[in-house]
Amino acid sequence: MATFDQGNGHSGWSSDVATVTLSLDGLVTGWSEGARRLLGHRASEVVGRPATVLLLGEGAPEATGLSLTGSQEWRGTAALRHRDGHRVETTLHAQPSLGADGTAHSFVVALSPGTDRTMVQWAFDQSPIALSTHSVASGSWLRNAAAQGGEPWAGGGGPAVHRAGRGLPLDAGYEPPAAASASARAAVGEGFLTCVRRVAEERAPMRYECLAPEPSCAPGAAVPRGSAHDRAWVIELWPVRDPATGEVVGVGTAAFDSSDQHAARQRLALLQEAGTRIGTTLNVTRTAQELADLAVPRLADFVSVDLLDSVLRGDEPVPGPVDAAVVLRRVAHQSTGEGEDVPEAAIDLGGTDTYPPFSPPARCLADGKPVLSGEDDPDFAAWIAGHETRTARVAEYGVHSVMATPLRARGITLGVAVFTRVAGSPPFEPDDLILAEELAGRAAVGVDNARRYTRERTNALTLQRSLLPRDLPRQAAVEVAYRYLPAGTGAGVGGDWFDVVPLSGTRVALVVGDVVGHGIHASATMGRLRTAVRTLADVDLPPDELLTHLDDLVMHLATDKEDIDPDEPYFVSGEIGATCLYAVYDPVSRVCTFASAGHVPPVVLLPDGTARVVELTPGPLLGVGGLPFECTELELPEGSLLAFCTDGLVEARDRDVGLGLDRLCEALAGPVTSLEATCDTILRALLPASPADDVALLLARTRALHADQVAAWALPSDPAIVADARAQTTRQLTAWGLEEAAFVTELVVSELVTNAIRYGAVPIGLRLIRDRTLICEVSDASNTAPHLRRARTYDEGGRGLHMVAQLTQGWGTRQSPVGKTIWAEQPLPAG
Repeated sequence: MATFDQGNGHSGWSSDVATVTLSLDGLVTGWSEGARRLLGHRASEVVGRPATVLLLGEGAPEATGLSLTGSQEWRGTAALRHRDGHRVETTLHAQPSLGADGTAHSFVVALSPGTDRTMVQWAFDQSPIALSTHSVASGSWLRNAAAQGGEPWAGGGGPAVHRAGRGLPLDAGYEPPAAASASARAAVGEGFLTCVRRVAEERAPMRYECLAPEPSCAPGAAVPRGSAHDRAWVIELWPVRDPATGEVVGVGTAAFDSSDQHAARQRLALLQEAGTRIGTTLNVTRTAQELADLAVPRLADFVSVDLLDSVLRGDEPVPGPVDAAVVLRRVAHQSTGEGEDVPEAAIDLGGTDTYPPFSPPARCLADGKPVLSGEDDPDFAAWIAGHETRTARVAEYGVHSVMATPLRARGITLGVAVFTRVAGSPPFEPDDLILAEELAGRAAVGVDNARRYTRERTNALTLQRSLLPRDLPRQAAVEVAYRYLPAGTGAGVGGDWFDVVPLSGTRVALVVGDVVGHGIHASATMGRLRTAVRTLADVDLPPDELLTHLDDLVMHLATDKEDIDPDEPYFVSGEIGATCLYAVYDPVSRVCTFASAGHVPPVVLLPDGTARVVELTPGPLLGVGGLPFECTELELPEGSLLAFCTDGLVEARDRDVGLGLDRLCEALAGPVTSLEATCDTILRALLPASPADDVALLLARTRALHADQVAAWALPSDPAIVADARAQTTRQLTAWGLEEAAFVTELVVSELVTNAIRYGAVPIGLRLIRDRTLICEVSDASNTAPHLRRARTYDEGGRGLHMVAQLTQGWGTRQSPVGKTIWAEQPLPAG
């Protein structure tokens, strides 16, 4: 059968074209030599006969679609019969021959081998673009050769469906290549077929983009998720319509391999993601692990990061590249293995390995440039053969391609990152090396920042710990336990401190404070304040007066011009703020006197199990100046437990100080086995795993000195009473079994009572305290304090205090609201 399309075009004839002349009634009236060569018939065999006898099937001219009426040019195709009977596909082009009246009296038909449709089919079959059509009626597929390569969108990896052959119904499911995972088969196949259905139903073109596993991957091999082993496809789909009816009879598709463009976009996306995922913390190991996690599986199947030990310590590595053999420590690795297992690793995390000079890692460290190596590199083979475990891993997983990239930042070498691909993955290409170098460069900056932070934090912690008490002194007034925790975040060390200062008369000062801010300056300021508190405590100032002097000191520190360049990294403004809580406990009276400079109040647990916050008169922060501090006295039963802390323990983003103190009361009221155990219980109850601020906690359980440990007498202002005071002292020492100390104690009492009578004012009192030491105290109503001086030869006085200082282990003066007290302390006799 032949079909023809009417047209108005014009075309000239060629001498090589076969021509046939037809009358208006369809008879052959002329036959050219070209026609004879094309169809094999001689002119005598066809001239005068109907043209239909040349068609492959007999029939009237009307059945062929020929229309020899009118005077229009026409063209079409026909299947003609060769003289030997075989089929000849031809293209027909007819031109009317016109008479004088303008009407056609015959047609000249040019015949050329082949048809327009054949050429369309040839173009379809030979197109380098993967083309296919789906028939809505039969559900069959027609694909060209480019679409038969097993692409996952092409309906499977089997043979293409030919024009008259098998079809793949749209509802018959989809079977992608064997190399693809089940999830890939489901995603790619269903997505493509869904698009075909939509185009057929909605009668509108659309675009479908998909990623599919590389067909070259070994069947059944595990393909890394979203890795460089994928091919990217852009598929255009459009409805195919019947020209006569306009109905959609099929769906046409054209697929374009966009893997190169997709890979370029992926590289840019990976670099952009590296800026947000690498270096999120100031931790060397974590930064290295972030590099490994990012590169697997999008760049490599296995990644390891090894660093110099000096980097982990925060020390400054040797500038420039590293030469010769190098010892590195494995700090991070990652692979495409299931879960957290990294079966390809030949070195465990934390382990060390020595890389010989010819190995890719050592070569890249020596040259300072990335190295691309693989199984065809003799140095690679020698390196693998030199390590038994590495040899086994390479053989087991088929390691065939390696990139070694130095981690260098600010001109120093930190370590090396090794990227590896195993069996089933294509080898690395130069573009991959550029990408790995960029990723390693960004990771190196993060590692170096973390190294610098580690160094500075270590220095600051060392400074801070050197300024804090290491071993609190043993004394009779309280039993103490403490905890100090530096901040677990990147805020740096802070200025929290605590202290326990023994005072005269078996009393003790309990101190806790916090300098505002973090860093070395906060620690240095804390050291200054702690030293000042100890100095002022030795003077036995009342808590409110001590805070007043400390406030003046902070104001002076804030106004001092420090010799620091504002461009230096540790420059801070001159403003200094601090809080402090100072308490003095007297085990004789069992009274604790508190004064606060803007600090968190303490919590007290009474022996009956009641825990509450001590209500203090609040004072201003240190450094404000011009405002008074007030004392609060609290009588405590023996065995009461005081808890002093900084705000890092009780204050957090999710709770205020009040709620934190309530939780501290609850934790303190629990069963108390020991003070050390109570410290741990409180920290677990109130703190997260990584506290955001420094935390200082000081617990003190009060003791009391009973009547059999204290003896006191009121003395008149009469020199004659001195002898009686010595006698009273001797009798008391005898009652305590301290006769051996009587001689020295009598001399001390005689001198101190004489001075009080001569230079002081009534009332005058004498008190002896027996505890870990023997303490002698003489008080009077005068505020004039004696001073130790060297007496000249003819001086009548000045030798008494000198003698007291020589005979005792310590002496001093403390002021009181009604005068002063002179005290002297001596050790108890042996035994």
